[in-house]
Amino acid sequence: MDERPGRDGNLKELPSAYERWRSSTLGRITDEIEGKLILDLTGDVAGRTILDVGCGDGAFAVESWKRGAKVVNGVDASPQMIEAAHARARTHGADITFDVGTAQALPFPDNTFDRVVAVTVLCFVDDAAQALREMARVLRPGGRLVVGELGKWSTWAAERRLRGWLGNRVWRRARFRTAHELQHLAKGAGLAVGSPRGAIYYPPCGLAARLLGPVDSRLSRWTTVGAAFVALAATKPPR
Repeated sequence: MDERPGRDGNLKELPSAYERWRSSTLGRITDEIEGKLILDLTGDVAGRTILDVGCGDGAFAVESWKRGAKVVNGVDASPQMIEAAHARARTHGADITFDVGTAQALPFPDNTFDRVVAVTVLCFVDDAAQALREMARVLRPGGRLVVGELGKWSTWAAERRLRGWLGNRVWRRARFRTAHELQHLAKGAGLAVGSPRGAIYYPPCGLAARLLGPVDSRLSRWTTVGAAFVALAATKPPR
């Protein structure tokens, strides 16, 4: 069963829901596979400026800081998650700035960041095209945008749709996307788009994650069909 954060729609419990998710076998393995894919697409961050859009509790932002990023910023619409992100940064002694904000109106000047990363953000915003335009706006020419989203055609998506139909507020409003849809959105924002990658081909079950997780990456470069997580990297053309 998918115990991903936000399953009951209570935003105040999001930080503790993240902790419960990561402490489960399914959550730990799934987060590790998705995180590895996002880091792979992001590339070397040493000495670069990074923006984590929809930063949650700051896990990716702190990892970027550990990897030598020069400046790291995080933005999330949830004040509770920003508080959790600040706490995580303090625990690691990380110099990271976190702010409450939305993907559709990022509080930064044009051409600010070398890397912009957004994981499971577009599925919850009202205007995904505007969010992509904002991310492209704050990205420096030659910079890289990395987007990871919940895949449309998977057993995970089917379960989430069912939860939405049964009354879950989060999954009722979520929109899952194909790799083609992500490519279309990124191209619409004026970015040069690379090949999409998939991850999490096993069903939402801890036993399946243990058995199939080790071979998950073998499918990543071949197909996104059946992937519960779809990601791509796009580049802002030089001036």
